[in-house]
Amino acid sequence: MAKKENKFKDYDIMTQAIHTGTDYDAETGAVRRPLHMANSYKLPDDLSKVNYSSTDLLMYARNGNANQHWLEEKIAALYGADDAIVLASGVAALHALFWTLLKTGDRVVYPNVSYMAVYRMFHELFNNKFGVETVMVDMTDLDAVRKAITPGTRLVHIETPDNPTVGVTDIEAIAKIAHENGTILSVDNTFASPYNQLPLELGADFVVDALTKFINGHGDAQGGAIISNNLEEMDRIRYEAQVNVGSVISPFNAWQIFRGSVTFPLRMQRINESSLEVAKWLEQRKNVTFVSYPGLESNSGYELAKKQMKNGYGGVISFGLNTDDKTVEQFCAKLKVITFAVSLGHDESLIFPQPSYDERINLYPKPFRNGFIRFSVGLEEVKDIIADLDQALTAVNL
Repeated sequence: MAKKENKFKDYDIMTQAIHTGTDYDAETGAVRRPLHMANSYKLPDDLSKVNYSSTDLLMYARNGNANQHWLEEKIAALYGADDAIVLASGVAALHALFWTLLKTGDRVVYPNVSYMAVYRMFHELFNNKFGVETVMVDMTDLDAVRKAITPGTRLVHIETPDNPTVGVTDIEAIAKIAHENGTILSVDNTFASPYNQLPLELGADFVVDALTKFINGHGDAQGGAIISNNLEEMDRIRYEAQVNVGSVISPFNAWQIFRGSVTFPLRMQRINESSLEVAKWLEQRKNVTFVSYPGLESNSGYELAKKQMKNGYGGVISFGLNTDDKTVEQFCAKLKVITFAVSLGHDESLIFPQPSYDERINLYPKPFRNGFIRFSVGLEEVKDIIADLDQALTAVNL
């Protein structure tokens, strides 16, 4: 597809979030993009040059829909990128990228701490089904990354901050190592968001963002994006993974995320501020065994995060309690303001325990193997969030 022109590229991210991809409705003059729930579009009179697996022409929803295209324009703008592909979920975006780039015999280097779906794809599916060699490595150890990259390595994939330990990886350093070895670097930027971090500017080739989380921000729609300046490969992802595998986003979900994205920078600013305050409070609390948040000066990734995260440190805190799995669950159940549920990046705060019987637990650093909780800070008044944590800890005698 041709590069999308961003008329607002010289403006601040808040202005871009409001105006990019937005226009008057041609039929009614409405100042909001309409929701087009059609799954089929009028074809041109001359069909001789129509490619039915192309995304250049609106013809069938699997090839793309209008609401998807408007959202893609906005996501590309938020990332300062030439192109974005929006798909049905964050996992659909990850799969689309990996599916398109990799073939039998290729090698992938990925983090020993990573999102469950990435772990499943590489640890089980891509190697067992497709003969892709997959190797886990500690991405904070640059020498280990160098050693893991062999001549057959096609892709290095990282998350920063990672899910669920909120560890920080040096994007620029790993991009340099990858490119010196002729390898592609992809970065999952969901925890940071484009408000805080722009991996393409640090050398990444592809970025993935689960739009379900901070960019949508309302817990009511699913979507994922692949962002890149490599237009040729992006067209290939559209053809192979969107059209011919069918991971396209619905118009309604695209419309919802487009709506949510307008307030994304404002929400992210508030979440950054509240998260740092909550993390500092947790550090002082007895029976809290560790607090992992890049904005804390005590965090091992603080200096690196300060260098590559421009506006703040995100909305996810990992922390540990000096107790067993059952008491952790009881603590979560006692919360009144904070919601005991999976996911992150919503308007409401969300909390989710990481049990010690999780099969991946031994891949995590030792402090994370007992009483481990992932906490996504929301938009509530920060004093109410802290008071809720305090009362729930007191209720379970911690």
